[in-house]
Amino acid sequence: MLLEAGLFQEKERWILEMIRPERLMRLYQVLNQRTRYISVLLEAVDDGHNQAAVLRTADAFGIQDISVVTGNQPFEPSKKITQGAHKWLTIKKKPDLQTAVKDLKSEGYQIYATYLGDGAVPVEEIDLSKPTVLIFGNEHKGISEEAANLADGKFYIPMYGFVQSFNISVAAALALQEVTKRARETAKERYYLTDKEKRELYLEWILKTLRPQTRKKVQKRLEMSGQSLANHESSIHRLTG
Repeated sequence: MLLEAGLFQEKERWILEMIRPERLMRLYQVLNQRTRYISVLLEAVDDGHNQAAVLRTADAFGIQDISVVTGNQPFEPSKKITQGAHKWLTIKKKPDLQTAVKDLKSEGYQIYATYLGDGAVPVEEIDLSKPTVLIFGNEHKGISEEAANLADGKFYIPMYGFVQSFNISVAAALALQEVTKRARETAKERYYLTDKEKRELYLEWILKTLRPQTRKKVQKRLEMSGQSLANHESSIHRLTG
């Protein structure tokens, strides 16, 4: 089935024989729900628990890519909170917000930032006719003015109580549930990964599944044959667990 789906070539069958069939199937099922149509940009989120909670939420809703611009604290999400979710995500560290936004826009994304001021629309009114990135800001200050100015649009989550804002992890969960549900309906097949993206990501996941010693042997054998499972390993920051 994996060969027919184009995820593996016949000459790579030996890799599949190292992994239990049920594990391969689980990876395949998750892969088919993954998206890059919706993405997340974290700006100066300092708390490791909040960092981890957003990663776990992104994984739960099938979002693959997370861009990160650090603030006063390093990006060190709590692995106890992520429950391993960080291993399956593509996490891209950016040197500054302007670079992050520029890179995302060059990839065809529109940028929407969480914002409580004038000009913001309810999250359910975000136009999802094109790939969209949601910016979530610092736990205490929210997004910066720079982020507000660089964004294509701003949104908020309607609230009906005395408090004015949600914790970032809650805000991310509510917003991502809303936009991923509507984006699936709006974008249809465009919402999911391309065949090429699926193959590259599935192969990366396969490597992560293997024991470290076995992984090194597989990588060495592939290098000797002129193949590579992780084409972007040098350019994309990944957390290891």
